[in-house]
Amino acid sequence: MAYLGTSPSNGVRRRFIYTATANQTSFSGNDDNGTSLVYVDVAYLDVYQNGVKLKSVSDYASTTGTSVVLVQGASADDVVEIISFDVFSIGDTVSAADGGSFGGNIGIGGTLSVTGNVISPITLGGATPTLTIGDAGAEDAKIVFDGNAQDYHIGLDDSIDSLTIGKGSTLGTTTSMVINANGVITKPLQPAFLVKVASTYDILAGGSANTTIPFATEIIDKGGDFASNTFTAPVSGSYQLQFLLRLTGIDTAANSYDFIIKTSNRSYIHRFDPDFADSDFAMMATLSVLADMDASDTASVEYYQDAGSAQTDVIVSSHFSGYLVA
Repeated sequence: MAYLGTSPSNGVRRRFIYTATANQTSFSGNDDNGTSLVYVDVAYLDVYQNGVKLKSVSDYASTTGTSVVLVQGASADDVVEIISFDVFSIGDTVSAADGGSFGGNIGIGGTLSVTGNVISPITLGGATPTLTIGDAGAEDAKIVFDGNAQDYHIGLDDSIDSLTIGKGSTLGTTTSMVINANGVITKPLQPAFLVKVASTYDILAGGSANTTIPFATEIIDKGGDFASNTFTAPVSGSYQLQFLLRLTGIDTAANSYDFIIKTSNRSYIHRFDPDFADSDFAMMATLSVLADMDASDTASVEYYQDAGSAQTDVIVSSHFSGYLVA
């Protein structure tokens, strides 16, 4: 336990022993052991002569802090023992060995080093609360969220000057979002796809059932969610879906053409009536929609031609795309 006053390593009790000469009354300076007499408060001073405790004022005077004067002179070889006690109080401190709690404010002017856990909650107060991680050095800095089944991190990738958010405790692992030095945000794992037909596709004669248009060439497929002409939603959300179909050989004998974005929840239809003068007319069919999709729902592009002959083609620049919005 700490003391205020003389250090415990020096003691709070001093003992001075003098061997008197004949009729000696004043005792000061070095004692028999070479220790110089000093005391702080006369109220905390005990004086013994040959083992008998003397009474202050009646038997001795102690006013200077460095000497004790007997009222009656001592005999030769009398042993005069003076014991001085320093005034001390118990320090209001937290034990370095056993720990404890602070009840008031703490000010730290230097560096605070913590080994172990800091128990929440923690509140940053003041006019402009600021938490700085890092010391302007050329190193990565991060915050790791230690979860039960999965960890996540937010950190500065100093090599490319970007802020990243990702899964796992290692910076740059399974990165979900990146904010670069120019403030541009990218989401490397965000579901998105762009596919096109591999070659000219012939639309079947009218009267057949809805038929899927094959998009065999993948240009973009983040997450690998597009396969067999079909996009499969990896998570529930709102997906922006659209197609652009370049059509040639429109048959005016057909009653109508339906081009459809078909999802597991509902279908979105672009329909037109080929009431043209030219039976070999070319046109583009487009459709864009914000579709609600649950995880594992699918989306594909279908067509239906009502009547007419099998003369219409979907040419190779036609494409189908989509991405997760929210």
